[in-house]
Amino acid sequence: MSKNMLVELSDAIADAAENAGKSTVLVDARRRFPASGIAFSKDLILTADHVVEREEDIKVILADGTEVPARLAGRDPGTDLAVLKLDSASATPAEISKTPARVGQFVLAIGRPSTKGIESSFGTVNSIGGPIRTGRGSMLERYIKTDVVSYPGFSGGPLVNGDGTIFGINTSGFGNGGAITIPADIAWKIAETLAKHGKIKRGYLGIRSQTVEISADARKSLKREQETGLLLVGLEADSPAGKGGLIVGDILVGVAGESVAHQDDLFVRLSGDVVGKSIPIDILRGGKLESIKVEIGER
Repeated sequence: MSKNMLVELSDAIADAAENAGKSTVLVDARRRFPASGIAFSKDLILTADHVVEREEDIKVILADGTEVPARLAGRDPGTDLAVLKLDSASATPAEISKTPARVGQFVLAIGRPSTKGIESSFGTVNSIGGPIRTGRGSMLERYIKTDVVSYPGFSGGPLVNGDGTIFGINTSGFGNGGAITIPADIAWKIAETLAKHGKIKRGYLGIRSQTVEISADARKSLKREQETGLLLVGLEADSPAGKGGLIVGDILVGVAGESVAHQDDLFVRLSGDVVGKSIPIDILRGGKLESIKVEIGER
């Protein structure tokens, strides 16, 4: 006799939790109760920055109960992410979901807040939003909101798909009254940079701007659907923008071929590895599209 659908669903959820639990670790790096982390690789742990209150004497407990000393490899308060380097390459790396999260999907939040094992919380994806300013000088291109309960110690743990793969990393560190999930593709990219450089560089042009509508004639020269850009109303002294040849009155419409319609778009385009590089800035000058290379400064 076959199992009923409820039992099959229950078993599938338990299997997903067990699978994700293999790469979910306990992170002991603060005075109070521990938090959670995700094995980014065999010797690197991705966790929430706000749970790493000390940079020395950090301990990580793996799924099999092994305690491994760790050190801080890099951190980024702007996105509330930190990477820990294990003394030995003994963790089981997490598997990222091959498909992005969708509104309405069943999901699990997994944490390992104690040595007793993993804990889980079940719910659905409520919304997928972004970009959003974090309030710490950074911008998240995308985030996931769910109705799962984020219990104490769950920050740094994964949001899990029904097959046990990872949608992203959960954090309650943005002070907005609830937890959000940073999608894995974004979090993993930041983790790679933190592991390599220890911090995230953020670009700076040194401009003051306001959003303006682009005329119909000027839009034709863009060859893309874009109705607004950033009118430059001021340049800081010795700014990268000024040195690169931008002038007051230009309308900034793109960075490195990617559209810039609002301030938040520019914030996103200047994040990552563009700092110190000469990047083409697309502007409308006199209604005509021009591309001027500007060496991006560091904020």
